[in-house]
Parts: sequence; C-alpha cells; structure tokens
Amino acid sequence: MALSRAVPNLAFRGLRGGRSPAEFAALVRRSAREIGERVACDARYIGRVEAGEIRCPNYAYERVFLHMFPGLTLADLGFSAREAVRGRRPATAPSPLALTTRNDEESDVLRRAFMTGGTATLAAVSMGLDDGPAVAIPAPRGAHRVGDAEVRAVEDAVRKIRLLDDRHGSERFYQRATQPLRAAFALLDAGGTARRETTGRLHNSAGELAISVGWLAHDSGRLDDARSHYAEALATARLAGDAALEAHAFCNTSFLARDSKRYHEAVRAAEAGLRAARALGSSRLLALLSLRLAGAWAGLGDRATCMKALGRAHTFFGRGGSEQDPEWMSFFGEPEMEALEAQSWSLLGDWSRAAHHAQRATHRQDPHFARNLALYRAHLAVDLAHAGRPDEAAAEARRVEGALDGVESARIRRMLTETRKILAAH
Repeated sequence: MALSRAVPNLAFRGLRGGRSPAEFAALVRRSAREIGERVACDARYIGRVEAGEIRCPNYAYERVFLHMFPGLTLADLGFSAREAVRGRRPATAPSPLALTTRNDEESDVLRRAFMTGGTATLAAVSMGLDDGPAVAIPAPRGAHRVGDAEVRAVEDAVRKIRLLDDRHGSERFYQRATQPLRAAFALLDAGGTARRETTGRLHNSAGELAISVGWLAHDSGRLDDARSHYAEALATARLAGDAALEAHAFCNTSFLARDSKRYHEAVRAAEAGLRAARALGSSRLLALLSLRLAGAWAGLGDRATCMKALGRAHTFFGRGGSEQDPEWMSFFGEPEMEALEAQSWSLLGDWSRAAHHAQRATHRQDPHFARNLALYRAHLAVDLAHAGRPDEAAAEARRVEGALDGVESARIRRMLTETRKILAAH
C-alpha cells in the first residue's frame, strides 16, 4: 500500500507572511507567554507545520495559535481535526456559546496574569530596589484606542529599566522586568491606535523594551531567554518597518552570538545591523556595529579583517555624535569604545594590547555607572592575568569585589572566577 504524502499547509504559510520562520517562531513564543503557555517553538517546528508534517498541533500550540489569530479555527489555519488525525469519530462541534465562554475564560486568565495593580493598570511592577520606582503600563480598556498616555508609559518603562541596569546590573530584577514587557505587547496586540505615528511609537517602544529585557537576560547568563527576546524585537521591527529598531536588535543579537561563541552568526547579525543603520545618519551607531563586527571576526581568529573593522569603527566614532544618535546609545562613549576594542584583542589572544585598552576604559568611565565600571575592571583583571601581570590583576579583582555592593551581574562573576583560576597558578 502506498504511503500518503504530507500535504503542504499553505494556509499557515500565508499567515507567516514576510516573516522568516525564526521571526514567526519568536511571535509564537511571545503569544504563548501572554496566555501562560510554554512552547519550544523554533524555525524547524514552523517548517514542519508548513510542510504538512504536523497535521494537528497539540493542545498547547492549539491554544497559542487560536490566541494569535482570533476568530479563526484550526481548519482555517490549515490543520486537520484532531479526531481525524488520531482515528476517532469527530465529536459534535461546540456551540457558539461554548466557544464564547471558552474565549471569555481565557481572557479572564490573561487579565489575572497581568493585572498587578488597579483595574486601569496592566503591569505595575516594583523592581524591589529602594531607588527603583514601580514600572506601570496602562491596560487597554474596551474599545478605547491606545494613545499617547499608553505609549509614554512603555517608553518610560524602557528608561527606568535601563537606569536600574546601569546602577545595579541585571540579576536582581530580570524576572520582574518581564511583566511590563508582556504588558507592552498586550497593548500592541489590543488593536488600533488613534494615529499612525502613535502606532509606530508603540511598536518601537515595545521592541526597545524587548531588547532591554533581553539584555537583562543576557547579562545574567540566561542566553536562551535573551535570544528569544532579541528575536521578538527583530520581528517587531520587521513588522513595523522600523530600521532603527532593527539595527538595535541586530546589534544585540551579534553581541549575544559572540558571547555564545557562535561567531559566524555574530558576523551576519553585525553586517545586517550595518545595512539597517546606513540610512539612519548616526555615525556612532555605525561605529558600535563595526565594533560588534570586529569582535565577531576576532572570535573567528581573523586578525586582519578584525583590524579593518576596528579601523572603520574609529573612523565613524571620530565623526562625533549627532541628533540622529538613538537614545539607547547614551552608554556608548570613549570608555565603551575602548572596552569593546579590548575584548577584540583578548579574543585574538593579544593580552597586553587588550589590557592597555581595558585600562583606558576604566580610567575614562564615569563612576556613576557602577555596573559598567565594575565590568571594565573585571575585563582588565582577566587581561592582566593572561598577560602575566598577576599582582596588577589581583589588585583590579579586589577593586571589582569592593565595588560589587548592590551590583549583580553573572558576567562579572564569571570573569572574576576566570581571574582567580589564572592567578592560582602564580
């Protein structure tokens, strides 16, 4: 008997539109979080669905897909009835009342999952810090269109989270920060806004919030979570046609890929970021992306190409700042430039040159940015230890440990551990 061949699911493929399978998978994971589900959706799963290999999703995916596409049935999404797939007689179709009841119940669950304050607030989250005011985002209310007040709340959440990260590092409040992120995307999914400009701002601020929360995950060692958040931001940028958000998402994706030792991916992401950034008029952004590219080539051991990218970074940086520089780039000055160059030299194994630039980063950093200063000193301690200067390395490590009160970063701890291991040989 001939085996039946899988029939491609063209309806589901049509819903993906112009997004890549990976970007669409990120949207599925985001939608799952919105209703309290956990699905390990990736580009391979999307490919299997579109190829017709998955004729009917499991119950978790069913809930997520119906949440993503309200008003559509599994049949509308190109799936077969579960009873047909499993060889059972189809049950009587549920009544419209039953379906409405189920959707109302899921909406109630969704509201309870997000509501932590009054009825007009979707997320009002204390970050658990004395100097950390609550991050509050209004909830969509009935037929009320999302307006300036809601968008300003999301933009304000981005600024507050970045400020707290500068002061304290990420580990203390990463989990709390995911709540306003879910709230921001709930606003985005709630429906229309009054003006196209407001829609654009909402997409941008939600995407920037995803990147900020992704960075908290990245800095605290939750690399898979960070990858998901960055993909979420990239998908949002693509949907909105927002080149600035796309460049930022690729910038962070390249950094994460380098930290995960996926250097070819880091190269591709940095190059994609540079393409997105070319028309934005920000030389500082081009400088940062060139540094990301340099770090990726350094990870691949290509010294010549790394040096070319470093040269371009210095050229762009030398052109100075401008009004076109994104707000999120406020951290990127001479200290960060020196620190990122130091990281490229350390990946190439040129420890003395790496220590030289890391030391310049510590000397030029504003002490107000406690986390960054501790990070630069931790890098310097590692570079000095590798360069055969144990006394100086030990002194820098002690400075880092003395400055860690109130600063929590898994990356800094890992570097201190590496320094101790090297110094143990001395």
